[in-house]
Amino acid sequence: MESLTDISLKYNTDKSTAHKYTKIYEKYLSSIRNTTLNLLEIGIGGYDNSEDGGGSLKMWRDYFIKGQIIGLDIEKKILNLGERIHIFQGSQDSKKDLDNILSKFHKLDIIIDDGSHLNKHQVKSFELLFPYLNKGGYYFIEDIQSSYILNYGGDGFYLNNKKTAINYFKTLIDKINFQEIENPFFQSDYFCKNITEIHFYHNLI
Repeated sequence: MESLTDISLKYNTDKSTAHKYTKIYEKYLSSIRNTTLNLLEIGIGGYDNSEDGGGSLKMWRDYFIKGQIIGLDIEKKILNLGERIHIFQGSQDSKKDLDNILSKFHKLDIIIDDGSHLNKHQVKSFELLFPYLNKGGYYFIEDIQSSYILNYGGDGFYLNNKKTAINYFKTLIDKINFQEIENPFFQSDYFCKNITEIHFYHNLI
């Protein structure tokens, strides 16, 4: 079987070239490659060209041969990528737009945020979508380098800026350890009880 990197190169995605994500993905996903699953990727590519993009959707389609592959993009996309690829138009921080997807697929096994890369969107999408991730599922956030870029709502000077996505996800480490927090006023939440691990990589969580 082709590796995820080989498939990525075939469809000319930057997940195996500029970012080197595919080898990381395979470390987590190879064991479920042949299972029936629902994968949502935010961001289809091609910018405002309605007939461009979809390279990574095709990559996931070929890798997960039993998977339903769902793509969401802010731009309208007119792409025929096969019956297992489902394309939606909408904003990644809109509960209404995300609920439109969830009403059809209910639960997700893999979520990949390769959308706007805006810090506020990365956080909002996570908060809206994580509760719909199946037990044992994976949530990936790509291009987290935007946390250090001003135009994306990041801060490359004050690295403890609580408004950046990287610092938001750092605080989730405390939630993993909520049972040991000696603060009687600390309130556990869904994230405390359902996140088992958080792994940080170069530009990827």
